[in-house]
Formats: sequence, C-alpha cells, structure tokens
Amino acid sequence: MQRITVVGAGNVGATCANVIAHKELAKEVVLIDIKEGVAEGKALDIWQTSSINNFNTRVVGYTNDYLKTKGSGVVVITSGLPRKPGMSRDDLIKTNAVIVKEVTENIIKYSPEAIIIVVSNPLDVMTYAAYIASNKSRNKIFGMAGILDAGRYKAFLADALNVSPKDIHALLLGGHGDTMVPLPRYTSISGIPVTAMLDNATIDKIVERTKKGGGELVNLMGTSAWYAPGAAAAQMVEAIVDDQQRIFAVCTKLEGEYGLKDVFLGVPVKLGRNGIEEIIDIKLDKAESKLLHDSSESVQGVMKLLDGMKLF
Repeated sequence: MQRITVVGAGNVGATCANVIAHKELAKEVVLIDIKEGVAEGKALDIWQTSSINNFNTRVVGYTNDYLKTKGSGVVVITSGLPRKPGMSRDDLIKTNAVIVKEVTENIIKYSPEAIIIVVSNPLDVMTYAAYIASNKSRNKIFGMAGILDAGRYKAFLADALNVSPKDIHALLLGGHGDTMVPLPRYTSISGIPVTAMLDNATIDKIVERTKKGGGELVNLMGTSAWYAPGAAAAQMVEAIVDDQQRIFAVCTKLEGEYGLKDVFLGVPVKLGRNGIEEIIDIKLDKAESKLLHDSSESVQGVMKLLDGMKLF
C-alpha cells in the first residue's frame, strides 16, 4: 500500500503508527495532529529508528494538513480527549464527536475510498459519529474494540494459567467498556476449553477485570492506555492491507444480525482487502444473548444522546 494515515499523534496514534511502520504495511505512514509540531516530532522520532529496527516505511508528520493524507488506503482515527480518573467514556461524547466529525470529513475529502478504523472514545458512539459523517457503507468504516478487549482478557488468562498468551483464543462481543460480553464458552487454550482448566469463580473474576480493564489503567496512570490500543488498531490495518481474511471482533453497524438493528456493537467479522468481508453471526445461548441485548440497549442510549446533540 502506498499510504496509511493515523489521525491523532497522541500516545495511541503514535504507537499505532510505530507498529504499522515496523510491519512495513505501506510505503508511507502519515501522522496528523492539531497541535503544532507534535506529529512532526513523533514521526521524526519513529523514522530515526528505521535503521535500528530495520524497516523502510517512511514516517512523516503534519499539523492539521489533510492534503498530505491524499490517497490513503486506510485511515486510523485516534483523535479526541483521553479519559481522566473519575471520567466515564460517556462524559467524552460531545467534545470527541465534534472532533471525529471534522476529522472524518477531512479524510473523506482527500481519500474518498479509504477504509476508516475508529479508535476514539467512547468507541461505539464515535464509530456511529464517523459513520454518519462519512456516508460510507458499514464494511468500510468500523471501530477497534474486540481485539483490545480480547487482548486484555487473554493476558489475564495467561497469568492465571501460567501459559503463553499465544495459545489462547477468545472472543468478546458487545459494547466497548463495562457492558462488553466476554464468552468463556468460546475461549480455549490450544483447543482446550478454558472451562476445563479454570473454575467458574476464577473465570468470573477475570471477566469482571476485563470489563473494567480500561478503567484499571486510567486509575494507575491517570490517563488512557496506549500500547495495547495502538497495537490492536495496527493489527486490523495489517489484516486489511495483507488481505488476511482474519476473524476479529470489531464495532460495526448491525442490520439484523443477532436480532439487533441500527446499533453499533462489537461482533466477529472477517477482515480483508475490502474491510469487513463478512459479519459472522454465531449462535449464542439465552444468557449470552441477553447480555448482548443488554449491551445493545446501553449503546443505543448513548447513540440517542449523540442524536439529541444535533451535531449532524
């Protein structure tokens, strides 16, 4: 791919750009930020590691100059204010929706065919905001959620089991945050069901810690996480650029899948060259289905709040 753009040169955006460059997924990675000099400085810092870390992808940064993003094949939007201690994702809605709307419109102006990945919080409603602003089909604009949540879940499981996280396969559905729906029934370690290796009480504790994984990091650091979110977004970019047809949970608009409609939720999809190649409608039991529908109601409530702000 010729060019990939990452909008937002904060911790998440810079980490994402760094991983993309290391994987040599494009000839050029463009980093954009509204704050003077930040994107330029971080891009230069990353580029100066090229000979050390042995990659050729050119990394460049610009202050609010979207013309330099022209012709991008994939764009990752990380723009917005990070969460602070005591702040919920919902507190960020209005401020970040205005930012995401403006960013999306600028991206579409210069890269109308780009596949857009949203990382900004609150994730589900910001994906909705970008979807409205872009007027693109749902397979071309979606949010990063399930990969990050699964990454946290698998890390906790690896600690509990003292095994390699490489051997753990897991799936999480629903909203990104406290209403996410981890699925122990679909969790395995080298094909062995996690329920055969851990008792239910331990699994339940890990599930609850996963749901509050973002908040745990905010409380520890005073700001949102960046290494795992940045790497998760880059993994989605890789699946698209290399047409890997990988199955990941991403935030997308549902149009009847799982009995839900007109809501943006994390569900398993197949990611490839065209973005979302297929939405996978897996069979859930009654308890899992109720949790997913409860999550949907929560997300729809936040979407209605955005609708009421009359920003679009």
